[in-house]
Amino acid sequence: MGCRLKVFLTEEEKQTLEELRKAKDVPQRTKDRAQVLLLNARGLKNEQIAKGLNWAISTVRQTLHRWEKFGLVGLWDAAGRGGKPRYSELDLIYLEKCLIQQPKAYNYKELANKLASERKVNLSADRLRRVLKKRQSKFGNVAV
Repeated sequence: MGCRLKVFLTEEEKQTLEELRKAKDVPQRTKDRAQVLLLNARGLKNEQIAKGLNWAISTVRQTLHRWEKFGLVGLWDAAGRGGKPRYSELDLIYLEKCLIQQPKAYNYKELANKLASERKVNLSADRLRRVLKKRQSKFGNVAV
């Protein structure tokens, strides 16, 4: 067994981590990391924390090392995680302009084909539908 990692938090840091843990707009992974720090500062062993959160002990240790190295910023995931979008905001603006200028009613498959042929952006009709709904656009000419 390795050396026990212990984090010492100031009252201000404890308060910040408690608020972070309860915030609604913070990713769950970040909240869990804040919880790990609070539990460690209260004196729980890394094995106990890992068992309580159903994590590996190495993950708990990694979280503690991230705190020591980066501070509060280390609780968030690094940028660049996940797949990159195949479209840009300009492609969606292009679709809006097309719908405003042309009185034709489009369905999502036709819009996806239009993007593919004119902008070289390949999205399925279903994916385009989800993107537009998430964006909450007012595409009045799209037939659903």
